[in-house]
Amino acid sequence: MINGMLAVAGADLYYEVRGAGPALLMISGAGGDAGYYAAVAEDLADAFTVITYDRRGNSRSTGREGTPTTLDEQAADARAIIAALADGRALVFGSSAGAIIGLTLAARHPEVPAGLIAHEPPAVNVLPDGDPARAFFPDVAAAYAEGGGAAAGRRFAQGVRGEGTYRWPDDLWKRFLGNQDHLFTAEWPALASFRPDEQALRSAPFPILLGAGSEDRDLYYARPSIEIARRVDAPWAEFPGIHMEYLRAPAPFAAAIRALATLLNWQATASPPSRRPPSCIP
Repeated sequence: MINGMLAVAGADLYYEVRGAGPALLMISGAGGDAGYYAAVAEDLADAFTVITYDRRGNSRSTGREGTPTTLDEQAADARAIIAALADGRALVFGSSAGAIIGLTLAARHPEVPAGLIAHEPPAVNVLPDGDPARAFFPDVAAAYAEGGGAAAGRRFAQGVRGEGTYRWPDDLWKRFLGNQDHLFTAEWPALASFRPDEQALRSAPFPILLGAGSEDRDLYYARPSIEIARRVDAPWAEFPGIHMEYLRAPAPFAAAIRALATLLNWQATASPPSRRPPSCIP
């Protein structure tokens, strides 16, 4: 693994690169830390050049300015990482908030992704009016206003299936705790208001795939993936386990990414290229 810092507009981004082969950028969710994917990236390094990074304002990256961070800014950061480390084009995997950023990247910068896998984006605004899941972001924001980062973090964790049943790496946990205020102030408003650009995603010139964990289909961060897939005419795939299966059981999670990313890469490099993965993906 090699690591370094990349200067972008308003921040220096910490990154890690492992392996060789087609470039695969992995975008982290809440807490924005490259360490979420360390074990998965090691497993995939025999087949892909895996790029992970700390999103701006999080962990080892700079850019914590005390002002809201927009999704366009986050997508521009991902684009800059790909430009600097992958010659301008890469497969993209994002989970949770990272999936929202991946969908924004796909819509705003369609020349950049070779393919996109969006795992469990909590895009609750695509759910019907009155759906209880649409209260998630306001409820957590209210918890933060009343009790700060610790209270909001507890409220957040209560809604994430499986949390508390496995151990996070100590260094990752310590960095995550230091990122909570940034998450609930700078990042929360953009995530709460996100709506996918359905027209841009339907016309994307690369394959897009939505997915969610086998244990999560009924939850607020999984159901939107099914709805977005339907709206943008993209396939949907079931991943193993829970929302953060990449921490609980990284080997089977990496195996799922390996299969899907390989298929998307094949589809992206086919002649002529197609935006849809092969029909064998459910």
